[in-house]
Amino acid sequence: MKEGRAARHALVSLILIYAVARVLQIFPTKIPTLPIVLLHVVPPAIFAWIHGRSTLGTRGILIFMALCLGTGSFFESLSLRVGFPFGRYMFTGVMGPKVIQLPVLLALAWVGVGYLAWVLARLIVGAEHGSRRERFLVPSIAAVLMGSWDLAMDPVWTNIDRAWIWFDGGGYFGVPFSNYFGWLLTAWIFYQAFGLWAGGQPESTATPAWNRLAVLMFGVTAAGNLLLAVPSALPAGYPKTITDAAGRHWLTSDLIGACILITVFIMLPFVVIAWNRAASDAGLGRESPTRSSADAMRAG
Repeated sequence: MKEGRAARHALVSLILIYAVARVLQIFPTKIPTLPIVLLHVVPPAIFAWIHGRSTLGTRGILIFMALCLGTGSFFESLSLRVGFPFGRYMFTGVMGPKVIQLPVLLALAWVGVGYLAWVLARLIVGAEHGSRRERFLVPSIAAVLMGSWDLAMDPVWTNIDRAWIWFDGGGYFGVPFSNYFGWLLTAWIFYQAFGLWAGGQPESTATPAWNRLAVLMFGVTAAGNLLLAVPSALPAGYPKTITDAAGRHWLTSDLIGACILITVFIMLPFVVIAWNRAASDAGLGRESPTRSSADAMRAG
């Protein structure tokens, strides 16, 4: 019991730390960039480890992280060299230390948001554990959730934060469309691989409240995007027009507006649906979107 309470307190603390980090982004000239990046990436990754141990077990979350890190790092490294599947780009020094041109913090970002998207997708689908819907539909929904996160934020990271540079520009505020198809492909591959493995394992025994904490963490991820509308989120004198590598001109206000629209009409609806499912499960006293196999065996 004490261990469970300590873990829950840790999850709540990580949500609060992450929420503070999201607020700090509106003071880009007063706080160094790297600490803000660290606070954006590390808390969700630690959250994934603690929460994942409760839902998947230690072995399960290790397998999830290995698939996520391995697949994401492989395709990022491949794209850095040959332009597939995301496009041709390079990372700047904004995200800190790199291993073979790939920032370590980016890999951790894949783990944190990747796990949260998986939890939300399971709640949204609500299919019986081990069913074809759970094995094949959950990975697709999770990949779309990951893609919506990148759809909202990639132009910001590229043009405002300067975390990476697209060599050929692109049709979406300087980001190539191939980037988003690459995200869907990469995310779907590791989600599908994990879904096939997890479908043959015992059902989750996570408490309903912990599932709601995961939804809340993703909700903070989405809500933080809305803070870009605060004037101080942009450095003083930031240009009203930005130009990508292909010479296209984009209005900064349109870029921020697109980020907010995607957040409001795509990311937040996913959060609301998942929260309602998690709350419903809690109200019924269930430990997951479906009854755990262990409980079913005891009841029989």
